[in-house]
Amino acid sequence: METLACVIHKEKDLRLENVQVDEPAAGQVLVRVGAGGICGSDLHYYLHGGFGTVRVKEPMVLGHEVAGTVEAVGAGVTNVHPGDRVALNPSRACGQCKYCKAGTHQHCLNMKFYGSAMPTPHSQGAFRQLIVAEAYQCELVGDTVSLGEAACAEPLAVALHAVAQIGDLTGKRVLVTGAGPIGSLVVAAARWAGAEEIVVIDLHEAPLRKALEMGADRTVNITSEPGTLAQNYTADKGYFDAVFECTGAPKIYADILPVIKPRGTIVQIGVTGEVPLLVNALVGKEVRLIGAFRFDGEYALSARLIKEGKINVKPIITATLPISRAEEAFELAADRRAQMKVQLTF
Repeated sequence: METLACVIHKEKDLRLENVQVDEPAAGQVLVRVGAGGICGSDLHYYLHGGFGTVRVKEPMVLGHEVAGTVEAVGAGVTNVHPGDRVALNPSRACGQCKYCKAGTHQHCLNMKFYGSAMPTPHSQGAFRQLIVAEAYQCELVGDTVSLGEAACAEPLAVALHAVAQIGDLTGKRVLVTGAGPIGSLVVAAARWAGAEEIVVIDLHEAPLRKALEMGADRTVNITSEPGTLAQNYTADKGYFDAVFECTGAPKIYADILPVIKPRGTIVQIGVTGEVPLLVNALVGKEVRLIGAFRFDGEYALSARLIKEGKINVKPIITATLPISRAEEAFELAADRRAQMKVQLTF
């Protein structure tokens, strides 16, 4: 059978097309997708035809932040049943490579991640009305939260994985740089993990207001309040125990290193190219610099926290459009000053 999907062909060439969908085989489920969030990588494919050296070389269904309702199950599936509402983990690690065997599935050498042009043939995505998934990808989300909220399990898992790099955040002072969807979800994840104080910086007021809704104690607009970080958080060699860097802005470390405490930790989440790094400050303060890439077991935790209402993701959902208006939704999502998470319904 066929199902309607959002297919990217090249830069600014997004089409609604029918793609083939099979009946679920053993260990698989057929899911009717209800909602999907447009991620930064989806936007790069739409606006630029890719990012860095990764380019769209063949038609590819976009999307990896989705949730839906189970329509049918294949033989041997017992963890979900028709009618169950689920969030779909977009990661399908091979389970056999050295990284999978070491328990770091996010670094799988043969990863199949929804809507990724990194491998060729490309890994097809989930912005479609029907999709066949592996049963292990399904996380039950119950009937209390919306499918739009459940679709936020993927970006929240990214935030939870980043927070997990620190360890115990209880009583810690945290700085989050960048108040976009990931930054705001890091705020929520850090608050859930016990952070005592959370300060967020950004260039624009709209995302900073959302960061407050997600649990930040204070926000700083570094465009209209230049010097505020330096004036308030540099005494005694620094104020913050941990910094979550979500912007990827090349010059951000000039703002971070003066305000982080000696032996503090910077978790780099935002992706970028080269950045000037003040190595003397890094060494002199014995600062730890750690990268955080995607997630692993945090996806199940993320879905559970949303399901149980322990983290409220609704503030970051700023617009929802039907699949018939997919191109409009992508253009809307490109307006980072006004929008946080734009979602599609199917």
